[in-house]
Amino acid sequence: MNTNFYHLSVELIVGFFALFLVTKLLGKTQITQLTPFDFVSALVLGELIGNAIYSKDIGVRYVLYAIGLWGTFIYLLEWVTQRFKQTRSILEGNPAIVIRNGKIDRHQLKKNKLDINQLQHLLRDKDVFSVREVEFAILEANGTVNVMRKQQYEKPTKKDLNLKPEPVYMPIAVISDGEVLWDNLKQAGYDEQWLQRQLTAKGIVKPEQVFFAEWLEGDQMYVSTYI
Repeated sequence: MNTNFYHLSVELIVGFFALFLVTKLLGKTQITQLTPFDFVSALVLGELIGNAIYSKDIGVRYVLYAIGLWGTFIYLLEWVTQRFKQTRSILEGNPAIVIRNGKIDRHQLKKNKLDINQLQHLLRDKDVFSVREVEFAILEANGTVNVMRKQQYEKPTKKDLNLKPEPVYMPIAVISDGEVLWDNLKQAGYDEQWLQRQLTAKGIVKPEQVFFAEWLEGDQMYVSTYI
């Protein structure tokens, strides 16, 4: 029994780090742009790893071999799609315009196995609650929809309103779970004394009382305490 637990632990740990390494090597697009092919390959890999881990006759070498072969296969296919453009439509799929010039393209919906309720759901994910607002909607290969609103429904920009552009600053977390994030604080150009003054102004004695604190240039510090 103890031997079985030992082998299972080793295979799980090795499988985890091997998968992590393959994911890093293949790049972020494998996570953010999950095409139908990627989905199928992930299922196959999961089945291989599951069988390898829970089968007594299969060891760590089989786990590493399965992950390595899968990673190599995906890498080669990525290389093929980058080198030969003709293969992209087969392996990655093509985007489809499901709303064109404000009109729903029923043919494209049917071709992509998408009904009107699903289309409405995808539009709401983009903060569009009425089809009448949409000039173009494109169904991407990973199943998401990107929307171009009609001009009258577009939000006005500062350029439209003839307003002077202002500098944009990135919010910086300076305290998390009661601990000061010193690297972030230093990056923002401040020190411990400055942070303490900011907390004192909020009626907070020490950073340990703070669950989360965020600094935004030109604005007050946002502070959320444990109480």
